[in-house]
Amino acid sequence: MSGSGNRPLVAVTRSSLPGGALDRLRKHADVVLWPDDDDVPAAGVALRDLARGADAVLAPYAKVDREFLEAVRGSVRIVALPSAGYDAVDVGAALEAGVMITNAPDVLHETTADTTFALMLLARRLLFPAARDLHEGRWKRARFDEHLGLDVTGATLGLAGYGQIAQAVARRAAGFGMTVLHSLSRTGTTDLSTAVEWRELLERSDIVSLHVPLTPETRHLIGAAELALMKPTATLINTARGPVVDTEALLRALDDGEIHSAGLDVFDVEPLRDPKHPVLTHPRIAALPHVGSATEATRARMVDHAVDNILAVLDGRPPLTPVPELKERG
Repeated sequence: MSGSGNRPLVAVTRSSLPGGALDRLRKHADVVLWPDDDDVPAAGVALRDLARGADAVLAPYAKVDREFLEAVRGSVRIVALPSAGYDAVDVGAALEAGVMITNAPDVLHETTADTTFALMLLARRLLFPAARDLHEGRWKRARFDEHLGLDVTGATLGLAGYGQIAQAVARRAAGFGMTVLHSLSRTGTTDLSTAVEWRELLERSDIVSLHVPLTPETRHLIGAAELALMKPTATLINTARGPVVDTEALLRALDDGEIHSAGLDVFDVEPLRDPKHPVLTHPRIAALPHVGSATEATRARMVDHAVDNILAVLDGRPPLTPVPELKERG
């Protein structure tokens, strides 16, 4: 099925997106949007119904599983993700169904590195509980021994993974006079960071920041054993994917004093709807709602990139950025 007048049809799994890319897309295709962002079809029948008969899908946050790909087989030629990560996609099923999957690399690393540093400061300096005391009326007088966190300047920073985001974090760390280590990467020692073994990184780092994709190998990369190796004064930062950290193990480690604090932008289940969830109420966790790349300019560039991929495929050209597993097909 195509749009009106034999124009291609593109399904978008949000009711609106930042920037002007959708207007640009409408010049070349009919566009159908999910009608209500209060009930976004992350997966399931509603998402399949939205995309059925479309030539392309622009899919922020959608779960592109086997059931979805089987439902759109023969119609959808490309699912374009306005994100760097694609762990919500069954790439093998996409290959079987003949559906191209694209992502948006080289777009969000600087913005996400900014968020990583924001979380370092919030978590390590215990600024979240300090702000709560202020806003909830508990700051009654100035005390010299109150709201004492730990320094970021001069700390040793360990980066799990050394891709674009981690390298952008390392550049910022230089301005804070930090010693930077990295592991779980094919990249060796650089001017900004020293490559070390994973155990050494955990043992030496004052701050461990996670920058790895979610794969079977990295699920629960940080668990009880890894947390036990870290310093009792260490801070864990996760702007990668929630399941990279064993949340229950993290909560126990914080309660038992095995590590000092944590800063999380991602969670096992998103969105995290319960305001009383222990991750949100713990005094030594600084939590943000998956806003690593959330600036107007960066999110607009991410959508632009996805639209560029869609227009290329609809025009019979190879996609710009197929996910690595599908590059040969692209």
